[in-house]
Amino acid sequence: MKKSKKFNSERLMVLVLAMASAISILTTVGILFSILFQAIEFFQLKSFWYFITGTEWSPGQMDSRFGALPIFAGTFMITIIALTIAIPAGIGSAIYMSEYASPRWRNILKPLLEVLAGIPTVVYGFFAALTIAPAIVSFAELLGLDAAYNSALACGLVMGVMIIPVISSLSDDVLRAVPDSQRNASLALGMTHSETIRHIVVPSAMPGIISASLLGLSKAIGETMIVVMAAGLRPNLSWNPLEDMTTVTVRIVDALVGDHAFDSPDTLSAFSLGLVLFVITLILNMISLAQIRKFKTRYKISSL
Repeated sequence: MKKSKKFNSERLMVLVLAMASAISILTTVGILFSILFQAIEFFQLKSFWYFITGTEWSPGQMDSRFGALPIFAGTFMITIIALTIAIPAGIGSAIYMSEYASPRWRNILKPLLEVLAGIPTVVYGFFAALTIAPAIVSFAELLGLDAAYNSALACGLVMGVMIIPVISSLSDDVLRAVPDSQRNASLALGMTHSETIRHIVVPSAMPGIISASLLGLSKAIGETMIVVMAAGLRPNLSWNPLEDMTTVTVRIVDALVGDHAFDSPDTLSAFSLGLVLFVITLILNMISLAQIRKFKTRYKISSL
């Protein structure tokens, strides 16, 4: 009787966990289909080829054009600037906290660093618009350059600071998961502490570090508020980070809050942008998952 009762409780637990997994999968599928059909309807009205290669985005006009290339160019420009700040700072702080900092300093520094993750993005937007952007304009004037107050550079710098905790926290956990036996073996062979970190610890943790960087990339691509307040709303195909630009998420919000009919190309363009953004994010998450599995395999082998 006890065995039967235990068996039933095990089956119930498996069922509950399976339902939890199913909710996650069904939510993802629901999100996909909620934008897929409207995106298909948009591409029936407008050319898909011009959407991905066109250089002019001008909805709401008599001759509306939906060339999304300037929007994606602005998205990747701002994201690259953000990652240029966040990856070195995040990985560097993770190496310091995991390899050099004493337990006391680690208990102080890590919570302070993770406070950045709890600051609302609108506050970051105020900081970018009122502090960083004027400083960039003033510095550019000293160099004889023209810089807009709404610029990709100001947005990217502040966005990079925002995603530092994402990269730092995950990288710190991965670095600390590297077995101490590897460090001790390296030191026993005559390597210095810095050489051990460079040749043993970081390579062993590299898949996890790459995964953390990809998660930071996903967060940067999906950011909206900082872009609105610091980079502007104008689709601008330019390689100059001192000019104003916009991103995919900003244009989605702008299209959905307008007074256009739901079945108009202006509104449906938001779903087409959302579909592309969903595919990009899905690919990044798949790469991140593959890197995590690779790290787990390496960690398992090195622990034997």
